Amino acid sequence: MSILLDQLKASLDASSLILDDDISDKYFVDWSGSKPCQPAALLKPKTTEELSAIMALCHEHDQPVVVQGGLTGLSGGATPQSGEFAISLERMNAIEEIDATAMTLTAHAGTPLQLLQEVAAEHDLFLPLDLGARGSCMIGGNVATNAGGTEVIRYGMTRSMVLGLEAVLADGTVINAMNKMVKNNSGYDLKHLFIGSEGTLGIVTRVVLQLQPQSLNTHTALCALNSYEAVTQLLNILKRSLGSGLTGFELMWDNYYEKVIETVPNLNSPFEESHPFYLLIEYKDNDKIAGDQRFESALFAQFEAGLLTDVLIAQSLQDAATFWQIRDGVGELLQVLKSVSNQDVSLPVTDIGIFAEDLEKRLNDKYDNVGVLLFGHIGDNNLHVCAYTGREEDKAEINEDIMLMIGEYSGAITAEHGIGVLKRDFLSLSRTDNEIALMKTIKLAMDPKNILNPGRVI
Repeated sequence: MSILLDQLKASLDASSLILDDDISDKYFVDWSGSKPCQPAALLKPKTTEELSAIMALCHEHDQPVVVQGGLTGLSGGATPQSGEFAISLERMNAIEEIDATAMTLTAHAGTPLQLLQEVAAEHDLFLPLDLGARGSCMIGGNVATNAGGTEVIRYGMTRSMVLGLEAVLADGTVINAMNKMVKNNSGYDLKHLFIGSEGTLGIVTRVVLQLQPQSLNTHTALCALNSYEAVTQLLNILKRSLGSGLTGFELMWDNYYEKVIETVPNLNSPFEESHPFYLLIEYKDNDKIAGDQRFESALFAQFEAGLLTDVLIAQSLQDAATFWQIRDGVGELLQVLKSVSNQDVSLPVTDIGIFAEDLEKRLNDKYDNVGVLLFGHIGDNNLHVCAYTGREEDKAEINEDIMLMIGEYSGAITAEHGIGVLKRDFLSLSRTDNEIALMKTIKLAMDPKNILNPGRVI
């Protein structure tokens, strides 16, 4: 390793290579809270060329690396393992181009998502990727994990927004696939090898994103319902009555809703009574008067039909912000609750309600004083499960209980946050043996020395 470090010192400036006690503990662990580990070295390239040189040397010396962006992942994929170098992309932070005519944005991997959103908005454009960690997560990590978020029901996952990208392979080879066209069927579309591969096949360094026109009006409502069946009926009705303008469909079970109201300071329920389910709905359009009428009429009709038991339509931006504060309260909950199994899973829409009831029953039968909090982007099959007893020794077992149940229900063990290290041993619950074998074949072909994020995913 000393020879490799000497070669890196000779090719990089002092700020790009950090060793020993000079490495901040920020780089020891990601948001998963998995066991922190100091990397053997921390590398901070500023350009694709620097990263390419770093990987060429690491490949020559069989040195494993872990790639880090905003460290907001929940699967342990960016937490260093013993002996690994950490490569932080935070200095590769730049918006290279925004083309308002073609509605594309080209950015470097270390650029925070929120900055991209803000720059797009300055041109009356919209990047339809949004998640709670927007201020910290970086676009390279979003691409590498195929991030989801709150508008997937309308615009799809990150994959659907990526027109092209650039990536550095394990041996330092640079793959320039910076396509800017919606249609390009010239051979294999190589960008899909890197999107969602969690840095195991290559390191994304630049990306071309497809933007959308900025909607002029956003309509938000918080609704109450008595059953999960009513939720799914409403989803289908609103898809038909509101069409593509339906951009948000966020369901909260009463256990989650009431815990947020109880925990988050200065937050009160806008409803006078309690309900089994709470649903945050968002609709966007470009005609405020007609849009208001369409949105209100669609909801009022279902209130009269008895599908909705109560409806609150935001009358101001502050009202809408309060509704979203309840939905996004999980961030504050996780700071208060201890030893939480925080799972992000997918299931067929029709099975989510049954799964939730079954899960609560099984966990309550098995553990004393267990808390279960449920919410999710139900319109795109995504359910978030937070379960806890407050005892650290129960956390790993609860994790396994939930994963095994997902296997029983033929769901996906991860919807948004990736496999990483923490879910690697459960991959076979959601992928067949032949699928996993093909994944290993691709990994071996692209990273024969297994130095790129080794031990993640497979």
